[in-house]
Amino acid sequence: MAARQRLGVGIIGAGNISSQYLKAMAAFPVLDIRGIADMKPEVAEKKAAEFGVQAATVDGLLADPGVDIIVNLTIPRAHVAVGLKAIAAGKHVYSEKPLGVTFEEGKKLVAAARRKGVRIGAAPDTFLGGAHQQARAVIDSGKLGTIIGGTASFGVPGHEYWHPDPAFYYDIGGGPVLDMGPYYITDLVNLLGPVKAVQAMSLTPAKERPIRSEPKKGQLMKVKVFTHVTGTLQFVSGALVQVSLSFDVPKHTHKPIEIYGTDASMQVPDPNMFGGEVKLAKPRAPEWDDVPVKLPYADANYRSLGVADMAYAILSGRPHRANGDLALHVLEVMEAFETASKSGQIVKIRSKVERPAAISESLKRGKIA
Repeated sequence: MAARQRLGVGIIGAGNISSQYLKAMAAFPVLDIRGIADMKPEVAEKKAAEFGVQAATVDGLLADPGVDIIVNLTIPRAHVAVGLKAIAAGKHVYSEKPLGVTFEEGKKLVAAARRKGVRIGAAPDTFLGGAHQQARAVIDSGKLGTIIGGTASFGVPGHEYWHPDPAFYYDIGGGPVLDMGPYYITDLVNLLGPVKAVQAMSLTPAKERPIRSEPKKGQLMKVKVFTHVTGTLQFVSGALVQVSLSFDVPKHTHKPIEIYGTDASMQVPDPNMFGGEVKLAKPRAPEWDDVPVKLPYADANYRSLGVADMAYAILSGRPHRANGDLALHVLEVMEAFETASKSGQIVKIRSKVERPAAISESLKRGKIA
């Protein structure tokens, strides 16, 4: 009997991000989209018609023997509840970020998958993009020398300027750390390895914020989370990285990520994107030098690359890269920002994780080795 070549995928959640997944999944023949469901059936039907797939119900996807992987694109507070239902149905689960709202509930999800013998995967998968893999290759080559530290910086005025329904970004489970932190921290773990400890301070400058985008312009949102967070990550390697994540910054000029070694510094592009410029500078160099990005998946938005890697890994029996242990480690680090901010203490990270395997230069498009 011939080996299986494709795995069935059921998508739960037909919000804004689902369009990016549906578009990108077309690049990966290993993924067979069996249907999309949403708590609002009309939303799922509209999205299904737009992308030429089947609209379904959540229960229908969970009962479908042709669905191997559930891609969970619900709001953050529903990630674990939906994930547990999918695991109970015997499905592998790939979740949008964050894995859960708290580290404790994230642990329940990972433990349930382990007991059931299914896999957990989680966004972000942007660290698998060519630019970030190229940056990792520079570090692995030793060109930076011993890594001393770095910076990671994200700052915007707030999602109320563009999102049609931004209130959940300021509710429990939202905020810049859980919203954008996964991109930055996951990429840093990809580059530098696991985190050992976190120190942080945070602010909530406004308890209410007006929506500035249509169709809810002028409505007030309650703010229940820190919206300006700063801190330092101490990595197991010894490196110290300063992190700033904010919904309160009108404009800034910081690079998304910079890594500092004893022999050179490196600029890493936006970890919310798959591509971008990688630059290197040695001590007293007058300018930054471009590092050619030769690795694949740097030329477009491949949001579902992690799902495809997971599918190939299931079929071949190897570990997948955007895995549950990585997402759980990142979730603990993110939660530590709040714990450290409230306690004024350094928070030690308990979870252990290994850097995911690098993607090689010999990778062929549409097949992940």
